[in-house]
Amino acid sequence: MSKKLMQEKIEKAQEEIDRKKELVKQGRMRQNYHFMAQTGWINDPNGLIYYKGRYHLFFQYNPYYGFWDYMHWGHAVSEDLVHWEYLPLALAPSESYDDHMRGGCFSGSAIEHDGKLFLMYTGTKNDGNGFEQSQCIAYSEDGIHFEKYEGNPVITAPPNVPKDFFRDPKVWKHDEKYYMICGARKNDFAQALLYCSKDMLHWEFVNVLAESRGEWGYMWECPDIYPLGDKYVLMFSPMGAGERTSVYLVGDLNYETGKFVYDVSGEIDWGFDYYAPQSFEDPRGRRILISWANGWDWMPFWKDWGPTYKEGWCGSFNIPREVKMNPDHTLRFEPVEELKLLREGACVKEEILLEEETMDIPLSDGVSYELKLEIDLGSTTAEKFSLQLRSDNERKTEVMFDLRDQSMQVSREHADGWSKGASHSPLKMKDREKLLIHIFSDKSSIEVFAENYETNHSCNIFADETQDHNRISVPRGKLKIRSLETWALKKVMDC
Repeated sequence: MSKKLMQEKIEKAQEEIDRKKELVKQGRMRQNYHFMAQTGWINDPNGLIYYKGRYHLFFQYNPYYGFWDYMHWGHAVSEDLVHWEYLPLALAPSESYDDHMRGGCFSGSAIEHDGKLFLMYTGTKNDGNGFEQSQCIAYSEDGIHFEKYEGNPVITAPPNVPKDFFRDPKVWKHDEKYYMICGARKNDFAQALLYCSKDMLHWEFVNVLAESRGEWGYMWECPDIYPLGDKYVLMFSPMGAGERTSVYLVGDLNYETGKFVYDVSGEIDWGFDYYAPQSFEDPRGRRILISWANGWDWMPFWKDWGPTYKEGWCGSFNIPREVKMNPDHTLRFEPVEELKLLREGACVKEEILLEEETMDIPLSDGVSYELKLEIDLGSTTAEKFSLQLRSDNERKTEVMFDLRDQSMQVSREHADGWSKGASHSPLKMKDREKLLIHIFSDKSSIEVFAENYETNHSCNIFADETQDHNRISVPRGKLKIRSLETWALKKVMDC
């Protein structure tokens, strides 16, 4: 093992970042407040943790250009989940188990152990026998500079699990022991495998924690499990499960048998661009989620990962969300309250009645904004209404609500001349007195929350800045709006 080689590769990557970051910063599609890297490509969030007074965010990173390749771990910290400071890269491919141009240091998680910050990640290599994935350890005294464990890899793929489908460890502590789950594939069905350790270095297989019999695809990427209330939540992004990009299951975890049994399932987000969410618990006891604003399964249909590669970058993260449990054990995912720090230029209107008409939404910034609506369903006769967002005379992203058929969709067919498709979801309409809608718009994305944050759609769009008109349209009947609130949102990602 060579500490020097990893440091040399980190320094080389940093030179590339420093050389390109000012040019990349000028990109017209760069986000204003969603987290991005300074240059290059990012995908999964990794190693989310609150450590020594700051939030740490690691991420899958290719600093060289705007496509997936040769994975490093980028690193940033924050005191409020809104303003981020970039730190030196945490990991770079450097060892026999993780150094390959189409491999590298894949996704993983972080935990504090013996006062040190430990990272557990998937090393991916190819020695001519196909890609092989294994679980590896790195650690740091200061939370900034990391050293790979000389005994890596600490876990290799078990028998009958393909070596290229064994990845994304999520580690946690319970009753003085450390546990880890990772995604796997066996006989074309997805699995989450459970391991246990007393010291974070020596691991034993416990059991197949949970598995698909076909209904949840052939591989679970970035699995995550955590307690919430008196239950446990298992999350993953399934491959081969159609439109599902991020799924949650709620049930019970038996540590003696190593089995998770669920009785509730749901979608974290129905949009095209919400993948690989990772969670952590903050000092206030909140369970926070951050995810990659993109996804793998959709990409062949949508051409590729978007036009931002022309600007030397690709990828951002969705806004942080807090997980909360309803009395029936379904979940809701609320934007963290720290996002209010972005607000300026507030506008509030109440008791609006629209009848077969279209109304402009009052916004001081029609590109980077927050919008909250409360619809009075009891006084509404319209069966359908829509929000036409980021529009001009020809283009728009349309959010459509069908109250009669209890459905919702977000269409980006005419959003920007590049994007395609519409995401669909049911509307549960549990509370038939009102419908709450909450929207965050940025330069290259729209996130729509509905039904008290239980039904959410996140979609990337690549609209021009001149597309700054936003409207509510009611084709037939009456739409009663109890309240409409809007804010412009500050630019904080100055990168």
